[in-house]
Amino acid sequence: MADEFRFGIGVMRGTSRRQLHDFARQAEDLGYDVVHVPDHLGGPAPFPVMTALAMATSTLRVGTFVLNAAFYRPALLTRDVTALHDVSEGRLDLGLGTGYVKEEFDAAGIPFPSAGARVEHLRDTCAYLAEHAPDVPIMIAGNGDRVLRIAARMADIVGLTGGDRAPDADEDPLADRIAFVRDAAGDRFDALELNIAVTAMPLDGSGMPDLTIPRHFLPGLSDDELLRHPGVLSGSAADMADRIRSYRDRYGISYVTVQDRHAEAFGEVIARLK
Repeated sequence: MADEFRFGIGVMRGTSRRQLHDFARQAEDLGYDVVHVPDHLGGPAPFPVMTALAMATSTLRVGTFVLNAAFYRPALLTRDVTALHDVSEGRLDLGLGTGYVKEEFDAAGIPFPSAGARVEHLRDTCAYLAEHAPDVPIMIAGNGDRVLRIAARMADIVGLTGGDRAPDADEDPLADRIAFVRDAAGDRFDALELNIAVTAMPLDGSGMPDLTIPRHFLPGLSDDELLRHPGVLSGSAADMADRIRSYRDRYGISYVTVQDRHAEAFGEVIARLK
């Protein structure tokens, strides 16, 4: 039996209590299961914002997409994680990444570790959380071998970017990454939940998405290639729903995350999938 879909949405809007409560209730009404908060300097502070979101509803889960693990010592992070897990009555999913924006480390007065050191710290953080907060599901998101190997072996949810190329007749980068995770996970693969982040989709009746975000993160791809990338949706709500179904049927991906600007438009897609 195919896994049931889950849908997440990131929040980047105002952080007043009323704004967060209104956003959480709207997300719940539209069929979203999880509201995600990013972790970037200049953006909302993840834990107070997640707490406000959790207090606004009784069913919506909250999470990070994704927390910069290198900003946190494992014991201090676990203290906040377990507190929010209790306050939300178990409705916390913790997303973790290595951190990658050097300017944010500089602004925070934190030395910017090497890529290898950041990956090692992510692994140590996951191990500490597994021992001291075992009831909190962990998502690890990434595309590289080292991060996906940790995700496969230590996480509950694997966040996939869709790969760094568009699929064509000769290769499928997303299938390649999932095969890598399957091999690294071994016997635990079937228990993993696979997630994909959608960065662009149509917001009007044109069927064409705004490609600003994917152009930034995938500058080497043409617009035609971006439109074929798994993280970009186009067409009608019915077309997008069919494509999401194909992700589950072909790749086993049942968890899809979109941006807050997509809330209402993707809500029409959710209605066709739930």
